[in-house]
Amino acid sequence: MREKQFGASALRKEDAALLVGKGRFVDDVKLPGMTFAAFVRSPHAHATISRIDVSAAKALPGVIDVITHADLPEPMRSRRLPLYVPNPAMKQVYMPTVLVDDEVCFVGEAVAIVVAESRYIAEDAAILVEIVYDVLPASIDPLSAIAEGAPLAQRTAKSNIVTQVPITFGDTDAAFAGAAHVFQESFFMHRGGPFFLECRGVVASWDVNSEQLTMYASSQGSHRFKRTFVDLLDFDENQVRVITNDVGGGFGPKGSFYVEYAATAAAAMIVGRPVKWIEDRRENFVATQQERDQYWDMEVAVDANAKLLGLRGRLVHDGGAYVTWGLVLPWIAATSVIGPYVLPNYRLELIVAMTNKITCSPVRGAGRPQGCFVMERMMDRISRELDLDRAEVRRRNFIKPEQMPYKVGLTFRDGKPAIYDSGDYPRSQQMALDHVDYESFETRRLAALEQGRYIGLGISNAVEGTGLGPYEGATIRISTSGKVVVYTGATPQGQSHKTTLAQIASDHLGIGIDDINVVTGDTGTIPFGMGTFASRTAVNAGSSVHLAGLEIVEKIKKVAADMLEVSPDDLELKDGGVEVRGIPGMRKTFRELANNSVGLYGFSMKGDRDPGLEATSYFKPEQSTYANSSHVAEVEVDIDTGHVKVTRVVVNHDCGRVINPMIVEGQIVGGVAHGIGNALFEQLLFDENGQPLTTSFAEYLLPMAPDVPNVEVIHTVSPSPLNPIGVKGAGEGGTIAVIAAIISAIENALKPFDARLAEMPISPEKIVRIVNRARAAMAST
Repeated sequence: MREKQFGASALRKEDAALLVGKGRFVDDVKLPGMTFAAFVRSPHAHATISRIDVSAAKALPGVIDVITHADLPEPMRSRRLPLYVPNPAMKQVYMPTVLVDDEVCFVGEAVAIVVAESRYIAEDAAILVEIVYDVLPASIDPLSAIAEGAPLAQRTAKSNIVTQVPITFGDTDAAFAGAAHVFQESFFMHRGGPFFLECRGVVASWDVNSEQLTMYASSQGSHRFKRTFVDLLDFDENQVRVITNDVGGGFGPKGSFYVEYAATAAAAMIVGRPVKWIEDRRENFVATQQERDQYWDMEVAVDANAKLLGLRGRLVHDGGAYVTWGLVLPWIAATSVIGPYVLPNYRLELIVAMTNKITCSPVRGAGRPQGCFVMERMMDRISRELDLDRAEVRRRNFIKPEQMPYKVGLTFRDGKPAIYDSGDYPRSQQMALDHVDYESFETRRLAALEQGRYIGLGISNAVEGTGLGPYEGATIRISTSGKVVVYTGATPQGQSHKTTLAQIASDHLGIGIDDINVVTGDTGTIPFGMGTFASRTAVNAGSSVHLAGLEIVEKIKKVAADMLEVSPDDLELKDGGVEVRGIPGMRKTFRELANNSVGLYGFSMKGDRDPGLEATSYFKPEQSTYANSSHVAEVEVDIDTGHVKVTRVVVNHDCGRVINPMIVEGQIVGGVAHGIGNALFEQLLFDENGQPLTTSFAEYLLPMAPDVPNVEVIHTVSPSPLNPIGVKGAGEGGTIAVIAAIISAIENALKPFDARLAEMPISPEKIVRIVNRARAAMAST
């Protein structure tokens, strides 16, 4: 009997091509007559444009055209990019035009596109475009931007406040009035950009005869891009096809539709030849969306036993120049702060500020790391003030398994009440603590201290809303050649969809995963899709493949029963065919069945059968599923240089039933590496005029191999009751809680210096400053 594939650590189907250089990325697309594009970008954070002169650029040999906003076809010229997630709480909405009309709002904003016979010529010509700017005052820091009299980030705006809305449940004032203890903290949190291996890129091809636009894009959502093109050009659905092949990383911002994509499409239509644009790394720093600053001013109320009574405060979020994602990112942060704890009362004033920086976009974790950071730092503060063990404070406040499903009291990002579906949070933390022998750590810390070494341990817990709707689809089709193909709108960027979805289909069809071809991210193969983001594909596409699998098996057995003249109940799928159970020689192959299923020319279909062997399902989740994780991090700090070495990270992750343990572990480990970067290295800096100061990897640091320890991943399995395969998302769980755990561990290591850390990232310079300040205070006493 074949072993089940669901739950097996099957080797990735994707790797065979990638390891021998046969991956097909967007820059690998080569079309006849291809031309190449470069963009002219604003050097100012805020300015109006009084004149553009493209004549010198157009005169350069090899230049085909230089296109500005005024040259764009209608209705694209008159429209702005669509707002992905409208929210009635938004007081004002600003979205970009395709190429700047007359006001630039951040350094790097695209003003014109140059099309040439080579990228080199296009870059040379872009320098020759003359633009006269009238520079305007800019707002850079979100706190300053919301102050009275701050320069407007958009000249027609009423203020720089996009929204100011309370998020609340319970009676917070009463909770604080009756609290035994109240503690206040202010936090600053910065998360950087996505900085994937493969930068953004598109290839646009316009067929004038069929009036069809074909786009090859490095994206996280081909169908979303298609809908945007249809909207900008007033096209029929069949006039646009978006194809996403291999993608070298996405992390969130590749899910956004950028003006460069629309401008490249317009250029292809104007010049009548295919146009390729591949982002270079400097453009990646200034023009790809980022996740940046949040300021939190918070108070926590607890009783005499350290149990939470209430949490209140204010969050100011930097939304950037445009609000492509609405309130999604700060809303997730504000609603994720509750975490795995019983919090009876909560009130947060959420303020989203416009600034003259590139649009803020969700990056791996999407606000959850910030919410987790706030609560876990508060837990450590309670522990310190009440002289209690850090793990014990958390134990006293955990939601218990018997309380599931647990109603948090808030509306989550999916528009539904946040209701945790399953999980055992106390067990998750305890398993992680046992794995590191937590009880002995203080002894180890003191022993190291006697040797002049400063080691520390941090704990962090998080709950993650995953599997967001509205749907994802899958079609399973057996062709008349007998080949099996799964089509889905999910758009992977390294998550191994082709492997995991094949594993699910394999168990239904009785064939190996190598006998199943999985096609992702092509709008020409499945009509609807949402893409890959928010740890949603296993839940949505996985469930769709499962449901389609159930349906196609019924169809297969129905056709086979007719051909073999037996009952469908007597049949089983095995080795690329169907056979009568117990009679191996009595069988039909998939090829025979598929040919029979399409009927004979000129003859009526048999019975009530539909033609073909295929099934399509769109799984539509009623609400998000909630994964959780417990992280324990150990560090060693060099107090003279401020260098932090992360020596150990243990992650206990619960994503329900695990489709492929090896792939899940890879996702968790990669997420931890991302979180280490956010905790210790990554920061995008701007000067007072909005000029980016970190525009290469010389100034912006990423974690390297020596910075990431051997991450130890263990699992708690709490199947979700909300989907037919019992899974939850896993793509972001490694990132969300590890940042808080590392910062906590650093603070623990610096305990002799009475360190108080309330920001991320933490740099060596800041650590040395804390140590020197403490030494000076000790010396003075």
